[in-house]
Amino acid sequence: MAPQDSHQTVEATVRRVPRYGVLMGIGVVLGVVVAGVLTMMGSYDESQALDVVYPPGQVFGFLLLWTVPIGLALGGVAGLVLERVARRHDRVVKVDRETVVDGED
Repeated sequence: MAPQDSHQTVEATVRRVPRYGVLMGIGVVLGVVVAGVLTMMGSYDESQALDVVYPPGQVFGFLLLWTVPIGLALGGVAGLVLERVARRHDRVVKVDRETVVDGED
């Protein structure tokens, strides 16, 4: 038997969607950069309360615990905002859809 095909024209919505992973990755990188800048700007004098001096590596690690999740969240929020803006520019297009069915199925 010969294969049968069906042809129809349907409408589809085309819209651009931001890549959340890329935006969140950029947020993480910016969080690491901010932690580095804050580490370099800090003073490493002895604490009056605990009589302890925290080394720069430890300060950088503590700052990463705050800045990386904040950067990750801000990247996600930026993605949501960009998606809302892109939703206004949706387009409806006509699409030709073909389905080929083998006669044996």
